[in-house]
Amino acid sequence: MSCNSGARMGLAKEVMDVFCVSWEKNENPDLPKGVEYLYLTQQNYDELKDYVVCEKKTIGNETRYVLKAILGKEHGLSVENLSASGLIAGKTARAYQETFTLSYVTGRSVGIGAYLNRLSQRIIQKSGSPILLTGFQALNSLLGKKVYLSNLQLGGFGIMLPNGVSHLAVHDDLGGVEHIIKWLSYVPKTLHEISFPSTLNTINSDPIGREVTLEIKEGMQFDPRLMIAGGKVNNLHVEGLFDNGSFTETLSGWAKGIVVGRARLGGIPIGIIVVDTRSTTKIVPADPANKESVEQITEKAGKVWYSDSAFKTAQSIKDFNYENLSLFILANWRGFSGGASDMFDEVLKFGANIVDALLEYKQPIFVYIPPYSEVRGGAWVVIDSQINSEFIEMYASESARGGVLEPNAIVEFKYRKDMMIKTMRRLDPVLQRLIEEEQMPDVMIQIQRRQHLLHGIYKQIAIKFADLHDCPERLLAKNTIREIVPWKKSRNYFYWRLRYRLHLQKIYMQIKNISIKHLSQKIEDLVKHRLKNDVLSDYSIATWCDNNPKPLVSLINQIKQETILNKVVVLLKNFPDGFRNGIKFLQERLELD
Repeated sequence: MSCNSGARMGLAKEVMDVFCVSWEKNENPDLPKGVEYLYLTQQNYDELKDYVVCEKKTIGNETRYVLKAILGKEHGLSVENLSASGLIAGKTARAYQETFTLSYVTGRSVGIGAYLNRLSQRIIQKSGSPILLTGFQALNSLLGKKVYLSNLQLGGFGIMLPNGVSHLAVHDDLGGVEHIIKWLSYVPKTLHEISFPSTLNTINSDPIGREVTLEIKEGMQFDPRLMIAGGKVNNLHVEGLFDNGSFTETLSGWAKGIVVGRARLGGIPIGIIVVDTRSTTKIVPADPANKESVEQITEKAGKVWYSDSAFKTAQSIKDFNYENLSLFILANWRGFSGGASDMFDEVLKFGANIVDALLEYKQPIFVYIPPYSEVRGGAWVVIDSQINSEFIEMYASESARGGVLEPNAIVEFKYRKDMMIKTMRRLDPVLQRLIEEEQMPDVMIQIQRRQHLLHGIYKQIAIKFADLHDCPERLLAKNTIREIVPWKKSRNYFYWRLRYRLHLQKIYMQIKNISIKHLSQKIEDLVKHRLKNDVLSDYSIATWCDNNPKPLVSLINQIKQETILNKVVVLLKNFPDGFRNGIKFLQERLELD
């Protein structure tokens, strides 16, 4: 029963009330020029040290703790909500494969709520109950003009029925319940009544331990293929993450905002999905059968999933899965495009297909956020590791970001004008002096002028403060990524991680009835015992597995024995004449055989 408003977001108020600002030097000491950094005093740091990540700095006799990331006392401020939404998304997708699922949209359904409807696959929608990614008022605000008049233009019957997202339409709840009951009457009573229909190339001349020399700067526009296998930049060759010259692109003419193909990492073949941050053009040719038809040229922004690019992403993931390739996603998405034409073009359906494809994936998946890249909102939800925690691992570079909204957008909701004024009055000595003289004539006018003068710089402070909630240190602290991996060292790191995961995969394919995490623990325990070392790296485990096939075979046999014995025990517990009689009966049968 769907009626919701999307993922929750917030800011750490306990830090907001006490942080200090280091200003850039200015000739006029009364007028701040710019923000150098935000910091905490010793006293405030002692009180909040469990909720912030700081770098200690000494200025004269003063000790400052420069804010590097804000974790927050309260759980549930930003990216963890997206991770929880990702968990819900994964559970919903699994439910569709295991039982009958249906969504009845009885009220407005927004963001992750909208995706949950699609992940249920079957949707009944009530009149006046739109399915949305973004409300019409927010879209009007972004466009700077009044384009949409209501949410029904974005996700009402006129959009959701023609594009196949909603299966049935009703005008009231009584009609909705009637259709649910009628639909259930066609469904079998139990699940059991339903019938459900490489060799690795290790030859490589590109050194594993070399650095990634492509330098990515903030706001830089470049060909994303350079990140994959390097190339020429200003007539100089730069090295990418994967083997030089190994990338073969596919589907290059379709949904150009996403680049997909196959490459190698240390000779190991992999599937690749990378985001093009540049604007791209979609051309729909004129239909000769329609005299009024004309060629349509559409400009599409970078870092945004559209219907075709989401479809391309989902389809490519499925292709890589069937090819038994490990998958690397270099992620950099602000979210999904949610305008009326996008909703009509089924962006909701194809976005949900990304979750479906990742859920079904049975090879290692590495999601990595490169330098100065970001993953926001619904874009994070559909690639979160919780969707398929056995196979998906998420990583971030030192300058990556992840959160519900961009800092400047979240400030509009969570650090509004009254909060900024409160911060001004707490930090600005001129305002503090004026407030003490508030009873004097014309002082209120001076206060208002001063607040108006400071508004721009304090807007920067607010944005900086909000941005500290999306830092990789917080992503790691909230267990939404596995590790912070420096871009320059990423090739070496991911090669050995992949090689270790492929050893796990090889054993998993022989056993299957075991979780990857349990299998990983078994191997690590074995390697620790053999190496007499409690501190292991991906390199040490992978190289040990390379050089010790016999102990691995013994481990596989041991796990198979445990698995079979566990199955036998479970079956014998259900033996009609009791467990002991079951063992006796089994012995007699084996002797006869």
